[in-house]
Amino acid sequence: MKPVTQEISKYVLSFSLIMFAFSTTNANPVIADATALEGRWDMTITMNGKELPSWLEVQHSGTKTLVGRFVYSGGSARPIAKVNFKEGKFNFTIPPQWEQETRDLEFEGMITSTGLSGTMIFVDGKKYTWTAVRAPSLKREGEPVYGEPITLFNGVDLKGWHAMGENQWKVEDGVLRSLKSGANLVSDQTFTDFKLHIEFRYSKGSNSGVYLRGRYEVQIEDSKGMEPTVGHLGAIYGFLPPSEMVAKNPGDWQSYDITLRGRMVTVIGNNKTIICNQEIPGITGGAIDSKEGEPGPIMMQGDHGPIDYRNIIITPIK
Repeated sequence: MKPVTQEISKYVLSFSLIMFAFSTTNANPVIADATALEGRWDMTITMNGKELPSWLEVQHSGTKTLVGRFVYSGGSARPIAKVNFKEGKFNFTIPPQWEQETRDLEFEGMITSTGLSGTMIFVDGKKYTWTAVRAPSLKREGEPVYGEPITLFNGVDLKGWHAMGENQWKVEDGVLRSLKSGANLVSDQTFTDFKLHIEFRYSKGSNSGVYLRGRYEVQIEDSKGMEPTVGHLGAIYGFLPPSEMVAKNPGDWQSYDITLRGRMVTVIGNNKTIICNQEIPGITGGAIDSKEGEPGPIMMQGDHGPIDYRNIIITPIK
């Protein structure tokens, strides 16, 4: 008869091996509860070796149907009419947003212990992979404490800034100018919460935008006389419309005073409050990344039309 201690050791070893095998083959087990899919997700799509920031929101409509919104690396938020879910796996389709798109986007995915993962069939008919993590709440407590103002643009040169591509930006007579479509311009410094003052001027029909933390675009567009929408001047692009249209004539200098604390944003356009302490749901098209919990730069859009900027001053919130 073997000693009892040897018998116990044998069973402990067998159990340990079984648990190790289970853990290695099920590192990210599928989660079957649909409630685990609801909420906001920061996505990354891998396409041709590049990581494209995207965003997904899923919620209930009524008692059974799941619906949502999706933001690709370009364009505005797109509605999802229905998210099909079964046993931890889901799929949905999104109709084309642009004229050149000839087919729906098709998504398949699963919920795992670490987030979401799946595939996307793009408008080119090719399949690409993606992953997602739950977006942070970014809630803040207490009253804001402001630091010292920082002048981001010195009016002389591009010190403190870099172009995301071949640079077309230049400085003339104290004005930061992009005279043609080209690269976006990004501050070397990154910020979390802040108050930003920035002045801008566009030519007739032109379009640009200021990205807060490099992820949330405050739209700049020749919009005088238009209805305030999520795509016109003063909007958080694709998400929050301004309460009124405050655009001036092309060629006139205009201003934004923007406060961002967590997800809560206030936009004062040309000295009128047009968005008052509203929540930004997620990243907007054109964001530098989908890492919403991290500090980010100030980015000016330069890949649309001609645009001028001046008097760029940021006051961090501690």
